Amino acid sequence: MKMTKIYTRTGDKGMTSLVGGVRIKKSDVRLEAYGTIDELCSHIGLLVAQLPQDDDEREFLIHTQSNLFIVGSHLATDQSKTPLYPSAILPEGETEALEQRVDAILPLLPECPGFVLPGGTVAAAQCHVCRTVCRRAERRIDALADVAEVGTDIIKYVNRLSDYLFVLAKKINFNAHQQEIMWQKPCR
Repeated sequence: MKMTKIYTRTGDKGMTSLVGGVRIKKSDVRLEAYGTIDELCSHIGLLVAQLPQDDDEREFLIHTQSNLFIVGSHLATDQSKTPLYPSAILPEGETEALEQRVDAILPLLPECPGFVLPGGTVAAAQCHVCRTVCRRAERRIDALADVAEVGTDIIKYVNRLSDYLFVLAKKINFNAHQQEIMWQKPCR
């Protein structure tokens, strides 16, 4: 797709268009929800850039970014005014694919007796950033679901994605022989 013009000036007064042309304020809860998904997608892109080319999670993460575009399209559609396009419907089995990935990673990891502080390798730390942005996206989607229709599959997918990102951060550190940083209760 050739870009012929980037700026439209239609958002200069704090409004933007949803899928279908409906105009809303840029501070709307809907925009917060899909904007946070966009932010998560960018953070995952940074994570992918930090992983070695032969890392077995790269392809899955790129697939996840594609799914996040679908999630964003879903959230950017006010279903009370515009029907969902097929491109805004998450394919069946995507939440289960995340669960399978988590279930495959967990047995590879050592027992963890306590809370893990985000950190370790740069890629693992970035993965924790992805996880926390994903959790924020989940909260924004939940707020949107209080006032508008949001597919339960979208909510489940984002919830499971944060679980995957948590175990992936641990896997990245484990593969790099980087010990987890454990939370210690401060002594006074």
